[in-house]
Amino acid sequence: MKQMSLTTGFMKKSKRTCKLEFLKEMDLVAPWHELVTLIESHSPPKDTGRPAFAVESMLRIHLLLQ
Repeated sequence: MKQMSLTTGFMKKSKRTCKLEFLKEMDLVAPWHELVTLIESHSPPKDTGRPAFAVESMLRIHLLLQ
C-alpha cells in the first residue's frame, strides 16, 4: 500500500454537478455547427457600430433560457 503524500490531500476533485451534466448533454444533443452557420447567414454585417456578441454564445444562452 502506498503512503499518501501531503499534496494528494490538497488536490481538488471535480464534482459532477447537475449543471455540468446538463451542459454536456446539451453539447451532445444540439447540432451547434449547423445552427450557427444557419443563423450567421442572416446576421447583419460587422462593418460599423458596436461589435456584436458571438452567434454561438447568443444561441447557447437563448436555448438555456428556454
